[in-house]
Amino acid sequence: MGKEHDKRIEELRKLNEKKAEAKEQKKPKEEGSNDKIGDSDKIADLTDTLQRLQAEFENYKKRVERERQHFEKCAEERLVINLLPLLDSFELALKNTADKDKFVRGVEMIFAQFYSILRSEGLKPIDALGKKLDIYRHEALMKELSDKEEDIVIEELQKGYMFNDTVVRHSKVKVSKGKQDDHEKNPVKGDTGNR
Repeated sequence: MGKEHDKRIEELRKLNEKKAEAKEQKKPKEEGSNDKIGDSDKIADLTDTLQRLQAEFENYKKRVERERQHFEKCAEERLVINLLPLLDSFELALKNTADKDKFVRGVEMIFAQFYSILRSEGLKPIDALGKKLDIYRHEALMKELSDKEEDIVIEELQKGYMFNDTVVRHSKVKVSKGKQDDHEKNPVKGDTGNR
């Protein structure tokens, strides 16, 4: 859209230059007041062109905003349509609460269905357990001595997620301070090993 607008502006500028050249060639070369009249015509033409370009640019901005809003509504509508079967499944599960085992299986199926819908929309979990701490994906809430090397995730306290390769929620994790036998060999002053 921006390239079309720039192209259109360039075409209008060239057209105005050609008009100005044509006017200059048609005018007889006279001294004095005619030069002033020619300058005022030029100013009027340039002012007119500027006003047209400003109006066109304002219309362009309004059109882009309308298109953006329309796109957002379409995306929201598509997501709602994808979630409707999930709503139906919840409704069905709530009607059949008499048999606990069937109800639990039904809720598990609904969870799988919901997870599948979110995954198809671009959501994916962040793999954290056993990985090296990545501050761009993980949020370390606790450190603890373990049999793992330092800064290895030893427990995931809350799962993190990415949406189309952008982190939308960091994994909240517990990380290793280092191997327990390393701390026994080289204890840090004031460190009890319990945190």
